[in-house]
Amino acid sequence: MATLSIVIPAYNEERSIQSILEKVHEVELLEGMKKEVIIVDDCSKDKTLEKVDEFKRNSPSLNITVSRHEKNKGKGAALRTGIQSATGDYVIIQDADLEYDPREYNHILKPMIEGFADVVYGSRFMGNNPHRILFFWHSIGNKFLTFLSNLLTNLNLTDMETCYKCFKRDIIQSINLKENRFGFEPEVTAKISKIKGIRIYEVGISYYGRTYEEGKKIGMKDAFRALYCMLKYNLWSK
Repeated sequence: MATLSIVIPAYNEERSIQSILEKVHEVELLEGMKKEVIIVDDCSKDKTLEKVDEFKRNSPSLNITVSRHEKNKGKGAALRTGIQSATGDYVIIQDADLEYDPREYNHILKPMIEGFADVVYGSRFMGNNPHRILFFWHSIGNKFLTFLSNLLTNLNLTDMETCYKCFKRDIIQSINLKENRFGFEPEVTAKISKIKGIRIYEVGISYYGRTYEEGKKIGMKDAFRALYCMLKYNLWSK
């Protein structure tokens, strides 16, 4: 029986971590697939770890492992830790907030289980699923970054910056990832695009975005880093 490794990077997510774990726990995966939840706490200053420990005690049937960085390193560094710890057949990234809905795992997994895909991106910009209306310039920025990424990788993604990326484990663990913060998205996209014969699919997903007051962390400096990463990993790196 196959296993899905769910990698959750967390930094100061005490308000939402138990809710997202409950949603992950409730999901029944296709073909009875098992779940392996890997939480990487990136040196949170709040009660994130306490909330995780409480959930583990109350829900022992969910396979959860926890790693902790002794120093805050960033989302990309937390993802590297989690990805290298994964043992499942497939690896999916899940943010610790409530912007993305774990009930859509099966939608993302389907092209992989059916043998069509090696990598699947969940796009916030396609399909007719619910999308919270938030920031105009953020959406323009996301689409511009996706356009530039596509220009350099020769892919035709609609949402390069999406959280929901699912990989066959052997593929993602074979990639030498380096970015510590939000540069993970353009870096991993650039590097998978260079794998000969890779089969990348995209499916529409919901998006329940949050505001900065609600805890959103990505900012303008991360957009400039994304631009730098696209050039670095597409043009300046072998």
